Amino acid sequence: MSTDTGPSHEPTTPDADLRDRARRRIEQKRGFWLHLAIYLAFNGMLVVVWAWTGAAFFWPLFPMVLWGIGVAANAWVVFAEQTVSEERVQREIDRMRR
Repeated sequence: MSTDTGPSHEPTTPDADLRDRARRRIEQKRGFWLHLAIYLAFNGMLVVVWAWTGAAFFWPLFPMVLWGIGVAANAWVVFAEQTVSEERVQREIDRMRR
């Protein structure tokens, strides 16, 4: 007698695929909110250090802007990026054939 411990080769159903995609989206959103919280806490601490030192120039601007670009890109991927549907692919093929 042998027991199969390998991966299952069952075909994925549309519901299972949709569930996997929904799970990935939830994980992406959770990751974004964690990224944003760390960004705000760290840059808040930089502002406190700047205020303590009494420096005239607001130097925390540089890490805020540069890291902010990364946060914005993360937000774009999580909230604005759309999956490519078969309909969109077909429209693009039709456009290319003209």
